[in-house]
Amino acid sequence: MIFIVTFGDTIYMSYFYNEIKKMKAIIRTAIASDSSAILSLIKELALFEKEPESVKLIESDIKKYGFGTTPLFRCLVAELQHKVIGMALFYPRFSTWKGPTFHLEDLIVSEIYKGRGYGTQLYSAFIRDAYDLGVQRIEWNVLDWNIPAIRFYENSGAIVLQDWKTVQMDAQAMKNYLAKNK
Repeated sequence: MIFIVTFGDTIYMSYFYNEIKKMKAIIRTAIASDSSAILSLIKELALFEKEPESVKLIESDIKKYGFGTTPLFRCLVAELQHKVIGMALFYPRFSTWKGPTFHLEDLIVSEIYKGRGYGTQLYSAFIRDAYDLGVQRIEWNVLDWNIPAIRFYENSGAIVLQDWKTVQMDAQAMKNYLAKNK
C-alpha cells in the first residue's frame, strides 16, 4: 500500500511505504499452491523479454512438473506480506567434467518490486542451496541486451561466457528429426 499525502505542491509518501521498501522478503521453497503465482511471474518475464505469446504452460503444468510425483524442477519464492513477488526456478543437470550442476531457468522479481534487493535475496538463496547440496557449478542464460542483469551477474563473480551458443530444439523440431532419422 502506498499512502500519499499532499500539502500544496509537495508530495509526501507515508512512513508505511518507506518501511515496505526496506523489508526483506521471506525466501522459501515453493509449494503447489504457489503455482498460479509462479505462472504469473513467468508470463511477466515473457512480456519483459518481448515474447508474451511464447508461454504455453498452464497452472496444472506447473503443479504436475514442479510438485507432482516426479518433480522436474525446484523453485524458491520470495514472499512479501503473504504475496509471492519473485521466484528462482531451477533444475538439476550433470556435467561430464564437473559432476552435479543446477541450471537456473528463471530468476524473476515482479516489476513493481524490482530495485529493492529481493532479486539479490533469491539469487543468494539459490546459490546457498546449490552450494549446500554439493553442486559443482550453477549456470543460466541471460539475454545479450539485458545489460543490468549481465553487470549484476559479473559483479557477483559469475562469468558470462562469450564463446558458447545456446542450442535448442523444440518438440516439432525433435519430431521432424526423428521422422528423418528412423
